[in-house]
Amino acid sequence: MSRTGIVIAMRSEAACITSQRNLPFDQAVPIDDHLVIRMCGMGPVAARRAAIDLYDQENVAGLISFGIAGALDDALQPGDLVSPESVQTKQSYSTDSAWRTRIERSLPAHLNIIRRPVAASDELVSTADEKYALAARSGACAVDMESGAIAAVASEKGVPFVVIRVISDPVQFSPPAALMDVLHPDGRVKPIALLAYLLNGSLKLGELLRFGSDAQIAFKTLKQVVQATRHELGRQVSGTCQGISD
Repeated sequence: MSRTGIVIAMRSEAACITSQRNLPFDQAVPIDDHLVIRMCGMGPVAARRAAIDLYDQENVAGLISFGIAGALDDALQPGDLVSPESVQTKQSYSTDSAWRTRIERSLPAHLNIIRRPVAASDELVSTADEKYALAARSGACAVDMESGAIAAVASEKGVPFVVIRVISDPVQFSPPAALMDVLHPDGRVKPIALLAYLLNGSLKLGELLRFGSDAQIAFKTLKQVVQATRHELGRQVSGTCQGISD
């Protein structure tokens, strides 16, 4: 039986796919006969480990990078869906065009779909200047911290790969770098650390409320994508994710 492995960083992203509570962290969780997810935590190291384990231990026949992303283009706004043709790291990794097309054909007509590349980053890109610089270097329209690692594993293992990412923060309103210090790896908030950062001014309440509101818009789109495309997510096509050296 062929199954698709979906790599997810945070609990809030996993909740867009499954209503299962107390989802185990960093473990493969079957959703149905064709989908298995792994919530691994943020960043490329965790994402690579999760993708390798899904292939080696769960025998998945395809991989999906799923979750939120930051905009690198002023035209992109929270809720916009990015279904990229490639992921840009030190290499350029193409996503599976046939699989991606089938997924897109199942989507609601009202969704704004962007097919331009996604850039990989090892750390949070937290200012507009950093975003513009990354866009100029990579030619990408959005950025996340997991897709590059998952793309590399798909290329190494010779399995198809796609990216489903929704914009949560526009260029001019980026999550502050200090936010990473108040989150657990799975995205849950550390209350005491958050309070300390609010009191010392490292984080501002208004910014956090804005970021939370934009994230909820992104999660709404992610849920719509899953509801509309669940059948196609588990139907990979034959082929590989190709890595092309710069």
